[in-house]
Amino acid sequence: MIVKFLGTHNAESKNTRLVSLLIDDVLAVDAGSLVSELTFPEQRKIKAILLSHGHYDHIRAVPAFAFNNSDRTTRVVATPRTLEILSSHLIDGVVYPEFTSEASFLRKATIKLVPLEPFKRQDIEGYQVMAVPVPHPLDGVGFEITSGDGKTLFYTGDTGPGLSSIWSNISPQLVIIEVTWPNRLANMARDAAHLCPEMFKEELFELRRIKGLLPKVVVIHMSPQHETETRREVRQVAELLGISIDIPREGEELIL
Repeated sequence: MIVKFLGTHNAESKNTRLVSLLIDDVLAVDAGSLVSELTFPEQRKIKAILLSHGHYDHIRAVPAFAFNNSDRTTRVVATPRTLEILSSHLIDGVVYPEFTSEASFLRKATIKLVPLEPFKRQDIEGYQVMAVPVPHPLDGVGFEITSGDGKTLFYTGDTGPGLSSIWSNISPQLVIIEVTWPNRLANMARDAAHLCPEMFKEELFELRRIKGLLPKVVVIHMSPQHETETRREVRQVAELLGISIDIPREGEELIL
């Protein structure tokens, strides 16, 4: 399983992109920077898009992708609430065309909305995908994704503290988890249902207690304005736990 990090931040700038992952070139996970980081031929390889929740920075590129790939129909997979937000607020016939309808100017549907039920595994283009509810607004979910050769990762999506309730439901070899702000902004992180390094540390302690060990850990979704401080604190967590924690930048790949 090859994971390419198209966007790894919570804010966009010349050097940072909104969160989006690409697995084996064919399965996209969240769509913050899905099209801006891929060539047209690379976009054509994508067979399905998973969306963790309906916040704009995670669904933004779906309409652009639909424009760029209008000669085919691509499945967009998410919980019913996320699909409703996408169809009623973005591809609604006002802001963007209704790409799910044959009544759009394209005269055909280029997006097919596929609902995903939490804790129920579903085959998505040869991958077993399970949506797992996480503590974040708009019914946010993470995804446990297993490839045909048995490689398994868990992507938290956006989440606040409280992941201990789900650790027993998953068995990943890789955890991709958000850490948004440094510890001095812990109150803001908690109010917005995000993590700071101290909260992140507690989540990993619980994961190790429940599973007996820690899988490989990757951190994304950092605020660029506070990244130096947050990276330093994440490194301190890694030292305390005696593990390596990767913090990828845009364009980097990880092989599982």
